[in-house]
Amino acid sequence: MERTWRWFGKNDKITLDMLRQIGVEGIVTALHDVPNGEVWTREKIKDLKDYIESYGMRWSVVESLPVCESIKYAGPDRDQLIENYKESLKNLSLEGIHTICYNFMPVLDWARTDLDHKNPNGTTNLYFSHAEFAYFDICILKRKDAEKSWSEDILKEVERLKKTMTPEDDHKLVENIIVKTQGFVSGNIKEDDEHPVELFRQLLDLYKGISKEQLRENMKYFLEAIMPVCDEYDMYMCVHPDDPPFQILGLPRIVTCDEDIQWFLKAVDNPHNGLTFCAGSLSAGAHNDVQELARKYASRTWFVHMRSCHIFKDGNFTEASHLGGRADLIELARIFEKEEEGRADNPNIARLPMRVDHGMTMLGDAERGYNAGYSFLGRMFAMGQVQGIIATVDRELGKPFHQPGFWEE
Repeated sequence: MERTWRWFGKNDKITLDMLRQIGVEGIVTALHDVPNGEVWTREKIKDLKDYIESYGMRWSVVESLPVCESIKYAGPDRDQLIENYKESLKNLSLEGIHTICYNFMPVLDWARTDLDHKNPNGTTNLYFSHAEFAYFDICILKRKDAEKSWSEDILKEVERLKKTMTPEDDHKLVENIIVKTQGFVSGNIKEDDEHPVELFRQLLDLYKGISKEQLRENMKYFLEAIMPVCDEYDMYMCVHPDDPPFQILGLPRIVTCDEDIQWFLKAVDNPHNGLTFCAGSLSAGAHNDVQELARKYASRTWFVHMRSCHIFKDGNFTEASHLGGRADLIELARIFEKEEEGRADNPNIARLPMRVDHGMTMLGDAERGYNAGYSFLGRMFAMGQVQGIIATVDRELGKPFHQPGFWEE
């Protein structure tokens, strides 16, 4: 697999010079300065692509070319937004970029309640507490009938939290759930928004009456509309699983499990309609057998996120070591390295891009102002672990392992 890294553009505190020194081959990024829904021009794409290539790497994957909310809930401007999306796909292809990671999660991208959860070794990781998320839903967001979404045990925990949570705790929870995890990735809410909770309520209102079945149909409509362009320009769309992979805030979630993946691949049965296999997102759901899903869908996987989650007895989960957790990244490396062997005839997908994801915060990362979940040293540590896994698997398979920047025998 091609070793890639999510990079947030020329203003990212983690520079391309740093990345080429740690064995990164490809960059995963986007035109973060272009407002959602606008066309990505060839000029802007080429400018960023040339900048990346000047450091000896390539722009491997677009993450993300955002799918606007209006496309997801079928707003009146849906068709025009899809036309813009098709034009951006064409322009990316003409500049030699063929893999697009996107998501179809309504309103909220990935969700966590704690961005600095202490690990036993003194590092920190992202963490999801069902009770704290329910407290946000019921007591801060005040979503109508929110209590009906939660079990009796969780509601008891919420009652206990009501007695201990301070205004500062409430503010931090809002920051963690709907601001800091969203705003830096073309999200709906930015860090300088004055009333994020009210804005969030307005976004949720857009999905009133939208069932899981309707959201599925909206996704099918979008994919069917763009497939002719994908076919003509050889563009590979790979949807990211919902994170976490279960229903939240009364919103439908449609990429959470085997049945969901099977549905969207069959609904638009085209090789350009594929999956981002995020082992972390999928392993956060106890209902998912991650290794079995990898075996089943490797042939329709165009991008891999190598991370793993640990689920506690109460259902809460945290990011695990890249050598631990539920995902078994060693076995996933075997599955995807074998799958890559059959793709040599198409240069656009001959290498399967892989990136480590959501690394620990360690050794001063916290003071350097990195985006939540996207530390440098923590991800570099994870990259070292995964590079070792891939090198070992490649030796098992008799494949050469290339380490950029070193003399080759």
